[in-house]
Amino acid sequence: MGSRDVRYEPLRPGRHGLSRAQVRDSQRVRLLLGMAEAVAEKGYLRTTVADVLKRARISRETFYQHYSGKEDCFLAVLDESARLLASTLGDGTGTSAEPVLDRLERVLATYFGTLADQEALARVFFVESYAAGLAAQHKRVEVQERFVDLMVSAFEDSPEWRALPDARFACRIVVGGISSLVSAAIIRGETDRLREAAPKVVALVSRLLAPVA
Repeated sequence: MGSRDVRYEPLRPGRHGLSRAQVRDSQRVRLLLGMAEAVAEKGYLRTTVADVLKRARISRETFYQHYSGKEDCFLAVLDESARLLASTLGDGTGTSAEPVLDRLERVLATYFGTLADQEALARVFFVESYAAGLAAQHKRVEVQERFVDLMVSAFEDSPEWRALPDARFACRIVVGGISSLVSAAIIRGETDRLREAAPKVVALVSRLLAPVA
């Protein structure tokens, strides 16, 4: 790495013009980014607080002003990953005037594209969360259920979805399959191929809806 990464550039001492809250936010972002990239590179079990500090260029004292330890910081990364994914999914749901499968394909294209662009966060959430203990695993399930909630609310006005015997269960099956697909792509080092997945998932869902369409 010949050039410095500006994302980790420390604030200049003295009068930098930022409020205390802005300074804390800058420190927090750098710590989360440092944790995500350290875990993506080394795995959760091998990552230490020192690895995070080295990347974030922040003191150990400052780290413990934000987080109680490695697990606490990692759970915050999971929360940030969930926030990012929820915002991208929420922006693409469209309106009831648009056919449900067209809306679904746009949402999934945004979702898969975001994961391909944010590979470190994707690996942290879909792979390393399993190695990080029960709290992280519960967090992952909680976030996956939010994705289910989003699908249910986005498509509740669709007669095709309403006609399913259990629309929420159908959403859980779709979301679970997508999660498995993403995890496998990350493990195989084929994250960029996720950009091609949306039409294939939609084609499968269309077969699910075909008997009641």
